[in-house]
This record gives sequence, structure tokens and C-alpha cells, in this order.
Amino acid sequence: MRSDIVIVGGGAGGLELACKLGRKLGPSKVTLVDSRLYHIWKPSLHEVAAGTLDIHQEGLSYQMLAHDNGFNFVFGPMTGLDQASRSITVGAIVAAADNDEVLPERRIAYGSLVLGVGSVSNYFGVPGAQEYTISLNATEDAERFRLRMLRLMLAAEQDREEGKGSGLDVVIIGGGATGVELAAELREASGAYVTYGFDQLDVKRDVRITILEGAPRVLAPLPEKVSAAAADLLARRGIRVVANCRVTQIEKDRVIDKDGNVYPANLCVWAAGIRAPDLLASLGLPTAKGGQVEVDDHLRVKGVDDIYALGDCAACVDGKGNAVPPRAQAAHQQADYLVTTLIRKSKGEAPSASPYEYRDYGSLVSVGRDTSVGSLMGSLRGASWFVQGTMARMMYTSLHLMHHRAVLGTMRTGVLALARFLVRRATPLVKLH
Repeated sequence: MRSDIVIVGGGAGGLELACKLGRKLGPSKVTLVDSRLYHIWKPSLHEVAAGTLDIHQEGLSYQMLAHDNGFNFVFGPMTGLDQASRSITVGAIVAAADNDEVLPERRIAYGSLVLGVGSVSNYFGVPGAQEYTISLNATEDAERFRLRMLRLMLAAEQDREEGKGSGLDVVIIGGGATGVELAAELREASGAYVTYGFDQLDVKRDVRITILEGAPRVLAPLPEKVSAAAADLLARRGIRVVANCRVTQIEKDRVIDKDGNVYPANLCVWAAGIRAPDLLASLGLPTAKGGQVEVDDHLRVKGVDDIYALGDCAACVDGKGNAVPPRAQAAHQQADYLVTTLIRKSKGEAPSASPYEYRDYGSLVSVGRDTSVGSLMGSLRGASWFVQGTMARMMYTSLHLMHHRAVLGTMRTGVLALARFLVRRATPLVKLH
């Protein structure tokens, strides 16, 4: 198989790039490769984990998107790169139930290759972290968390009915956006579970949620006012925050920090950092200290013809010499930049002389279904505005809708997506299976 443009990774950046190029160039030109069949906007994974968002309603089929947006979809993981033959290897797909091979190993020749394989958790060598924690990097992680949380609550409910038990402890390691959003969503979800038959449980007493953060405050990269507002909202929800806490060991039922403090943990989430996937180190491409592929200020892999990278897997410095952070808005901007680059190339035109330049539009963090906090960047250098409450929540929701609009394309489809999106969030969802 051959495709003029092969995009590996259907995350926010890779999928937007495939959809926008497919609508302009068509399936004979554009191919998307991913090891999963469905796309979920990664900031929604905390809602899936908490059980307030249905993975089957929210997930977008890559095959459906390929049909509607005019690109090819290849199901399977990228396992190798041959620069000499300008081709990649896509691994076989094996059915988990009976170990039968569903799809064989395949090779795809490319004219241009774009890597958007995202990131994985960085455990920083902490003993037990990989074995005893769940990281919300993919849909299967979120679903595993949800099912385990449900089983623990069922057990706690049974214990209360028998006059024993002390509830359950959830420990979230990392007080960044993922940790804060998950904690808030879990508190609201645990309250919803009570209305679905867990009438023996007192949410704040029996479902204890603790965030352990190594920095002096949660949301450390954001302005202090945003951090303080988030901490206040968490406290009001009965969520404990322990700052300046360096975790040194994780065991099956507890977390231990550098001072010897012990935190009971029936369920533990790792949200303390990311790194590049191991695959990148095996491709023969230049990589940075963190394992990301090194790209220039036009998103081209350094020293390699016709290979680009975007999103979390790219070590990118923009045209002003600033390191680009691994954030969804960066991936979105990089996708738009590469749309122009690759369309110009398809027409035989020279690439734009203008380098990619990251623009920080601020940050918004969901702290429950009714409120968010964040900062919006102004047009003046260094200026920002603090936002909180319903307006911030509406802005947060609009980010998801903008992503849907980018991948679904037409205004009619965008309106339908908006209607479905609002209906889903009008009623909290708790699935008991």
C-alpha cells in the first residue's frame, strides 16, 4: 500500500490533520494509522473514568471519520520505519478472545510521514508505580478505572450494610489538570452513585479522595490565583490536597512519601508526568532527552527528508526559540500549520518561509460539572485574565466542541454534534456494569 501522506496517531493533532487534509485532498492521498478503533478527546478521559461520560456515546469511530472526511484508515500499531524505502511497518492485530490473527503485519509506503503518537506516563523510577497505579492515557485505562471504582463502592456498600468497613480511599498522584479534574469529577460521580442505590454510603465520609502534589501547590504551571481558586473548590468538595509531597514508593494498598508518611489507597491514579513512547527510540530518528523526536521550527524532523512530528511526541522549539509545551492547543495549532505545509507540497509549491509559532491562549481546568477555573491570555505580552464559574465552564465546554467541529467538518455535522454533546451533559450518567 502507498499513500502520499501517512499520519501515525489519531490523537487531537493527528486526527484533526487527517480530517482537514482528507477533505481537501481525498482518500487516495491521505492515510491515518492508529492502534485503536475509536477516538476520544483526551481531556474527557477523567469523565469516562468517573463514570459521568459514556465511552460508547463519546467515542468517534476512525472508520466513520475516514468515510466522512475522505481519508484512509489503517488499524494497527506502527512498529517500524524504513527510511531507505520510505515505508512504515504496521503490526498485526490479534483477537484477545482466541488469539487469532485478525489483520496481518502490513507495510505502507509514504511520500510524507507525520508522527503524532502522543505520550505515555513517566513513572520516574518510583517503585510500584507502574504495577499498582492506573494512568489515564487511553480509553481502556479510563474504563478499567471506572469498573474498579464501581466494584470498590459495591464492596463498601455491602460492608456498611453489615455494620463494618471504613469506606474506600482514592489517591491521585499529581496535582496538574488531569489530577484536579479527576478528583472533582469523582466527587460528583460518587454522589451520583448514591442516588443509584448506594444508600448506605456517605460520600464525604466513605469515599475519601486525596491529591498528592510534589510542587508547593496544585496546577503549579498556572497563575497562583488559578491554583488558589482550584484548591478552594477542591476543599469545598471534601478533597484533601497534600502539597510538597514526593512519593517514593507505591504498594498494593498504600502510598509512601519521602518523609515516611503513609496514605491508604484502595485505588491509585498516576498523573505526575509524561514521556515519549518507547517506539520513537527505535526508529533511527534524532530524539531529545525526554525521548521526543527533535523537529525544527517548521515541524520537520531534523536531518530527515519528508518526516514531520507534532503534539506530545515532538520536541519542538518555535520560531522565537521557545520550547512548545505538550498541550492540546499546541497539537491543534501544529495540525493547522502542517495542513498548509502539506497542501503546498501536494501542489508542488515551496513550503512557507514562516516558521511555526506557538500561541498560548491560556488554560482552563474543569473542577466539576458546574464550574471551571483558568486564565486567558491577552494580546499584550504577559497579560492574562482570571476566569471562574459558569463562564469558565462554558469556555471549557467550547474547547471540546471546537475539536468536534474540526474533525467532523461540515456545519450541519457540527450542529448535530453540539446537540448530542449538550444532551449527554444535561443528565449525569452512571452505568452499573
